[in-house]
Amino acid sequence: MDRSAEIREFLRTRRARITPEQAGLAPHPGARRVPGLRREEVAQLAGVSVDYYVRLERGRTQNVSETVLDAVALALQLDETERAHLFDLAQPTAARTRSKRPLSPQRVRPVLYRALDALAVPAMVLGRRMDILAANRLGSAVFTDLQARPHRDRNFARYVFLDEAAHSLYTDWEKAAGDCVATLRLYTGRHSDDPQLTELIGELSLHSDAFRRMWADHDVLAHTTGTKHLHHPLVGDLTLDYVALSVEGDPDQTLIVLTPEPASPSAEALGILASWTGTPTIRPHAPEETHTPAS
Repeated sequence: MDRSAEIREFLRTRRARITPEQAGLAPHPGARRVPGLRREEVAQLAGVSVDYYVRLERGRTQNVSETVLDAVALALQLDETERAHLFDLAQPTAARTRSKRPLSPQRVRPVLYRALDALAVPAMVLGRRMDILAANRLGSAVFTDLQARPHRDRNFARYVFLDEAAHSLYTDWEKAAGDCVATLRLYTGRHSDDPQLTELIGELSLHSDAFRRMWADHDVLAHTTGTKHLHHPLVGDLTLDYVALSVEGDPDQTLIVLTPEPASPSAEALGILASWTGTPTIRPHAPEETHTPAS
């Protein structure tokens, strides 16, 4: 993916959402042609020259310092996730000195499989590009039989945007889809040169108008905790709280665990679903990442 274009659009969309009043600037007389801050206003707030900021927004980040990126992040009122994304995209001098290595295949450790088997609640392991590397039987059952899908289709973004079952499952599909895109966009900042990512984005853009619209927003999101509201075709409404845990030894693997409120209707429904399914933990055919590019 074009890193310069990513920086340009990310900075443009961030400054478009902030008014001069929100930034503490005096209102500019006359009509404004574009929403949000002008480039010169961002430069003023960040304490850099207009030419320097324009070069940065055009993706010309050679020799950019962390101090300047911090100042721009502050001027644009970026949150911690957005700030980290800006640093990933701009690659400050210190970061560029580290040589890049090709991405190695992802492996789910046996102890993590045992942990999935032991959990009495839905759980799954997501890898790069939101690939579904593993899921326990309830995780598969909640998200409408993940194990029955071809290995290539075991990707959460593909599921959300290209599978009609996801539209029926999520009571607020638009929010779920937006969160999915923002998570995928965050990954893009770290691995923009991942060829399988480029393939995935191209496929989703080709087949989903909603994905193209959301992708253009350049929002980023790091999932830690939250709540999913689902309407399962077999057991009805489910309200499940989730926590996302990093897997030690692989920063691109995340363990997602979903739990209902104790003694709630969702807990009862989940118990019924568990009694109906005997689906084992999903495992790849080989101890490597489950997603492979299309031939």
